Amino acid sequence: MDMKQIPQVSLPQYPESYWLASSNIPRFPQLTKDIHVDVAIVGAGITGITTAYLLSKQGLKVAVIEAGQMLSGTTGHTTAKITAQHGLIYDEFISNFGEEQTKLYYEANQQAFQFIKETVDQQHISCDFTHEDAYIYTNSANYVEKMTMEINAYKKLGIIGDYLEQTPLPFPIKAAVVMKNQAQFNPVSYLTHLIQQIVKQGGQIFEHTTAVNVEKGRPATVVTKAGYKISCHYVVSCSHFPFYDGWEFYFAKMYAERSYVLGVKTERAYPGGMYLNAEEPNRSLRSAMVNGERMVLVGGESHKTGQGICTIKHYEALKHFAKEHFGLKEISYRWSAQDLVTLDKLPYIGQNQADTPNILVATGYKKWGMTTGTAAALLIEKLVMDKESPYQELFKPERFHANPGIKNFVVQNVDVAKHLIAGKLEMIYRKPEELGNDEGAVVKVNGSRAGAYRDQQGDLYLVDTTCTHMGCEVEWNLAERTWDCPCHGSRFSYQGEVLEGPTDKPLKSLQM
Repeated sequence: MDMKQIPQVSLPQYPESYWLASSNIPRFPQLTKDIHVDVAIVGAGITGITTAYLLSKQGLKVAVIEAGQMLSGTTGHTTAKITAQHGLIYDEFISNFGEEQTKLYYEANQQAFQFIKETVDQQHISCDFTHEDAYIYTNSANYVEKMTMEINAYKKLGIIGDYLEQTPLPFPIKAAVVMKNQAQFNPVSYLTHLIQQIVKQGGQIFEHTTAVNVEKGRPATVVTKAGYKISCHYVVSCSHFPFYDGWEFYFAKMYAERSYVLGVKTERAYPGGMYLNAEEPNRSLRSAMVNGERMVLVGGESHKTGQGICTIKHYEALKHFAKEHFGLKEISYRWSAQDLVTLDKLPYIGQNQADTPNILVATGYKKWGMTTGTAAALLIEKLVMDKESPYQELFKPERFHANPGIKNFVVQNVDVAKHLIAGKLEMIYRKPEELGNDEGAVVKVNGSRAGAYRDQQGDLYLVDTTCTHMGCEVEWNLAERTWDCPCHGSRFSYQGEVLEGPTDKPLKSLQM
């Protein structure tokens, strides 16, 4: 057959998450008046929704507000693995924090796993929950010893797992570690059920309602962008990047990473299980059932937000991996997600500051939000109900571990300074009139750096590329058609609207 006659498997033109596309998520109104509740929860991802479910079940009056639409952030764009296997972390954590603290980390995530499983079983939630073994594998000789060290850490902590020299995958590996009896599911279907329960339990939910500040006190007051106020006994920030900083400088204690997913139909059968490789470039694998047919989710290609190669090339790399190992019939979906990584790789969960015990925060899940976000909700429930938790010291936001915290603080903020300076010195040659339809780029307008995007109809959108957070210069993200900040991970639409914090101010629109 002439090679030209063989149909090429192409990427979908626009990103779309399978979880969001396959679910019927209820919609809610904007907040249009001042209200008083027991607990105000900002952010409607897995942490915010689970927290609202738990607290409303306790009989508390709860309000959830979301800047956009429910589940449209990282929770709706995850790979949705429910596991305490979060990469090669347990040997590292034992070295950095000790065996006792590391075991608490494992137990917190295992407790979250059990909560999800029991909730699905007891409430008969249809969310494609299946038990799967979770594997970390390597094809790099440099990581074989690390695999041995990791399985030794498992044994110290009582984690059920094995060291392997092969996996069910259709390609050879040098070594692997498996954590038995983990799980996967459709997170949006699961959380849609919890949303319905929140409403039944008297909870209030508001979409397109952006929180911009907290007035401290008892009660505290959440102030929205539209000027309405929520008076409450507790404020819980579950907004991915905390909407309220309170002089904690989260932007300097975390960095943002993007990663990518393809939903593909394959020529060769998928063997079951969930997989993650140890080395770079990272690759993640799991399956999902779509209309009775198995789809493989191929993920990975992590990089710092606003940095690295042209973003569409990350999807192309995943496409090549899937084609090589499984054969490609169709790419049904593509999407990406943003995750926050703390300096010591432990999430920040708990009181924002000691002098404001009624302002709580949950952030920094390092790509493992299904278990860690649920663990955060379970901890926050304890704190609001004034009960002790064995995990509150481990995760408290005020901590600052000397090792590896200080080292990473220096490294990350040197990187920020580098990109701040580089953006200011960049030479710009392109002009807005040179752009074709559906093309974006950094251009020169009236002698200054600007961002331009021409849509499919030929309409031109111009923005000031100076990030409204701390003045870094944003970069064009071709794959998502967004402007991304390489310093602290703020993201904007091509029209300049805020998509991701830490900023809460849009990019300035420009005219020719």
